[in-house]
Amino acid sequence: MKYIFHLDCDAFYASCEELRNPKLKNLPLAVGGLSNKSILTTANYQARKYGLHSAMPVFMAKQLCPDLILLPVDHKYYREKSKEVFSIIKSFTRLMEQVSIDEAYIVVESKNPLIRAQILQNKVFKDTGISISVGISYNKFLAKLASDWKKPHGITMIGEDDLDKFLPEISINKVHGIGKKTSERLNKIGIYKVKDLLKLDREYLLDNFGKQGAYIYQVIRGVDKRAVNPNRLRKSIGKERTFTQNTKELKILDSYLRNLSELIEDEMQIKDIQAKTVNLKIKDENFHTRSKAITLQEPIYKAKDIYKEAKKLLADLYEGESLRLIGISLSKLSKRDLNQLSFL
Repeated sequence: MKYIFHLDCDAFYASCEELRNPKLKNLPLAVGGLSNKSILTTANYQARKYGLHSAMPVFMAKQLCPDLILLPVDHKYYREKSKEVFSIIKSFTRLMEQVSIDEAYIVVESKNPLIRAQILQNKVFKDTGISISVGISYNKFLAKLASDWKKPHGITMIGEDDLDKFLPEISINKVHGIGKKTSERLNKIGIYKVKDLLKLDREYLLDNFGKQGAYIYQVIRGVDKRAVNPNRLRKSIGKERTFTQNTKELKILDSYLRNLSELIEDEMQIKDIQAKTVNLKIKDENFHTRSKAITLQEPIYKAKDIYKEAKKLLADLYEGESLRLIGISLSKLSKRDLNQLSFL
C-alpha cells in the first residue's frame, strides 16, 4: 500500500550546532543574531522550555533564559548537513519532494509503514546524528500534521478512521490553505479550531473565500489531492514574521530583514532556484497592510541581494509607524543554471 511520509528535522539548526559541539547537548541553546536587537532563528528543545521560539528578539530571550547559549547562524554548514540527511531519505523512495532545508515529503510503498518509518528514522540518526520526526498518512496535509504530533524524534500515523481523534482540536493556523489573513478573518467570526470550522457549510466558505474556501472545506474533512512532486516549482517563495511585540525600531526591523533573507536563501539553494521580483509586506499595529515590489533585470537568490532589495523597499514603504509584521516574498522564479557558478 502507498503512504505519504512527511519528514521534519527536529530543531534543525540547533541540532547541527550540538553535533559540532556535543558539550552543548542538554543546555539551552539558540541560533541567531548576537546583538540584543537581533532575533532568534531557532532554539533547541531545552531552550523552548523557557518559552523561547524562532523570531523572538534576543533581549527578550535573555530575560526569559539568562543562561542561554547563543550562536551565530552558519547557513553553509546547515545546507551541507541537509544534503546528508536528504540523500539518505532519497535512497528510501522513488519520489521525494523537499520543501525546505529541513523537511520533505516522500511516497513509500509498504505493508508495515510504522516499521519502515522507524528504520528510516534510525538510519538518518545513525549516519548523520540528526533526529527526525515522521508523519504518515494518505495525503500531504495529514502527514505534515502527524509529523508535528510527537516531536522530537516521534512517529505518528493518521488513517482515515483517525480523523475525529486528530482534527477537531487543532488550531486553524495548522490547516493547509489557511494563511494569516484568512485566519484573522475566521477569528473575527469566532472560528479558532477545526471543530469550529466544521460547522461552516461549503456554500459559506465558497461565497466568502472562493476556491480557497472550497479547498478548506475538503481538507478539514481529510481530503487533499496534492501529489508528491519532486519537480514542483512554486509561483513564489517567502517568509514573514509577526513580532512578539510591536516595534518601530529600525535596528530590530533590519534584523528581521536579514533573518528572512537568509531563510529564503536556504530554501532557494536547496531547490536550485532564483527570482526576479522581490516583494516586501508590512502590517502596522492597526492591522493595516501595505506592500511594495521591485522586478530586477537579473535574477537573484543570495541572502545579501535579497536583503539589499528588501531594505530599499522598506525605506520607500515605512513611515515610522509601529509594526506588528514584516514579510519578504520572491516571485518570477526559475531554475538556476548550476554550470554558471557564482563566486560573489
